Amino acid sequence: MIEYGRRTRRLPAPPRVVWADLAHPKREGTRSWLALLPDEVEPEVFDTDPPKHLIWSSLWPSRPDDHVVFELADHHGESALTFILLSAGDPPDDSKTGHIRKRMSQLLFADLRYSYGQ
Repeated sequence: MIEYGRRTRRLPAPPRVVWADLAHPKREGTRSWLALLPDEVEPEVFDTDPPKHLIWSSLWPSRPDDHVVFELADHHGESALTFILLSAGDPPDDSKTGHIRKRMSQLLFADLRYSYGQ
């Protein structure tokens, strides 16, 4: 697998809460946060190690062999969340890479963060 993106940011919830939200991203309720765009599909969740690690399948049908790896660490009661974008084949071109990185940042560090009240 080839890594083509990585970012770490803190979220204001403990790792067990963030892990559960990533493991069940379309869970109905007051904190539903994963709003997909028309060119995106709900990820399949696999290879989990609660509450430190899990992997999503690609959100983009045009990149079906990509994976999103999540690593979580406790940071004074909050979570340090890292996402890593991996490709089983050739990485996407620069334009698509930029789009995917920006979209993952929006989903995690804006939409998911806002679901925690921040």
